Formats: sequence, structure tokens, C-alpha cells
Amino acid sequence: MLQNIIEVVNLSMKYHSLNGEIPALAQIDFNVKPGEFVCIVGPSGCGKSTLLSIMDGLLRPTGGQVIIGGAPVSGISAKVGYMLQKDYLFEWRTILENVFLGLEIRKSLFKEAKAYVLDILNTYGLYDFKDKYPGQLSGGMRQRAALIRTLATRPEILLLDEAFSALDYQTRLLVSEDIYGIIKNEHKTAILVTHDISESISIADRVIVLSQRPAKVKNIYEIHLTCENRTPITSRNAAEFKLYFNQIWKELDVHV
Repeated sequence: MLQNIIEVVNLSMKYHSLNGEIPALAQIDFNVKPGEFVCIVGPSGCGKSTLLSIMDGLLRPTGGQVIIGGAPVSGISAKVGYMLQKDYLFEWRTILENVFLGLEIRKSLFKEAKAYVLDILNTYGLYDFKDKYPGQLSGGMRQRAALIRTLATRPEILLLDEAFSALDYQTRLLVSEDIYGIIKNEHKTAILVTHDISESISIADRVIVLSQRPAKVKNIYEIHLTCENRTPITSRNAAEFKLYFNQIWKELDVHV
């Protein structure tokens, strides 16, 4: 097994505008081990989503590189699944048809793939809703369906861009619990971009803190919480939770 499934090496990104170059990322370095759940936090507009887009191969950096599975990223990879803030389920397609979408696009909707999708729908409580339409599901169930759509193509790595932020607070807690359990059960490597410090501590094995734009890595926190059967909800009761929160808050406070 590779020691690091993801390596971000001296990564920089500049956008070109009518007013000249706009630096978004500056010499970012970090690694992710197989099976890790890493959260990236930083000030609004610092370039967190840009970083995920580069890792997914949607954008080409102006400096440095991302290495996934030992190979430099040069385009969209089947090893990576990308889940956005909104679920982007098509309202005119059933849940099953929505979940099949990625497989259809890749022209890999074969019998084995269909069986796998039906199995994970059953495992995670959506099988009985497979013939329903998105408008008939709760926000939490829609996000679960969006994750299963991403899992259907069997990526090794999941990139989640503010995946829970469109939900109300109570639903967000329940969905983060849900999604965390699915990702851990499926033994996926995951990177979540979030502006919510509490969410990052409750979910992550490590939290990467970025500076203001152009984003640099200010600090990386290894999260060790003394709680049994750790989940995003039980993590919030750990004695160390408040300490991590205060440390990361100070990192993000531009006035400190």
C-alpha cells in the first residue's frame, strides 16, 4: 500500500484578469494517507474550492503538482469522486436513474455495476426510495443519494466541497453523521472543504488550516479525541474538542 495516496507538492495557482494576475494559492504542500478523512478550513474566498478543482483535474495549476496514487494529475481521474455543495439531482429522473448517471456517462452501466448500486442503496437505506423522485425526498436523503451516485463509479478518493452547508443545522449534523459512516464503511479516503470549524474537528483525522488568499498552509492539526465509537456527533462531547476549536479559531482570526 502507498504511504500517501495524495501528495500536494508546492502547488500554486494564479488567475488572469483584466487587472492582471490574481494569486489564489501559494506553494501549498500536504499529503493524505489511504483511508484518512482530512478537512480543509480557511477564510472565505481563500481558494479552498480552487484547490479541490485542481486535485480533481478540472483546473491546471500554474505551479507545482498533485500526485494521486503515485501519478501526477493531468486530467479527470476515475480514482477521484467529487461531491458538491448542492446535490444536483435531476428532478425528472428517479433516484435510481440519478445514481446511475455517472455510470451512464462513462458508458459502464453493466450488470455488475447495477448490482453494486442496488446493494449500496439497500445498505444505506435508500432502496425503498429508488423509484421516487428527488422532490419526494428530504434534504438529508437527497445528499445521501448524491453520495451514492459518487460512490457508484467506485472512486478511491472522495472530494467534498462544502457538502453539508446547504442544509439546516439539525439536518446538517445528522447528514454529516450519515455520510461519515458511509465513507468509513466503504474505506474511502476523503477530503472535505468546510468553513465550519466544529464540523472539521468532529469529522477529521487531520485539519489543514489555510491562510487568506493567496492561500498557504498555516498549520495542520492531528485530531485526537477521547470518545468511544467516534462519530461527528459524539466527537463534540470530547474533552479536547473545545481546545482544538480555540486553536483553529485563532489561526483563522486575521486580527490576532
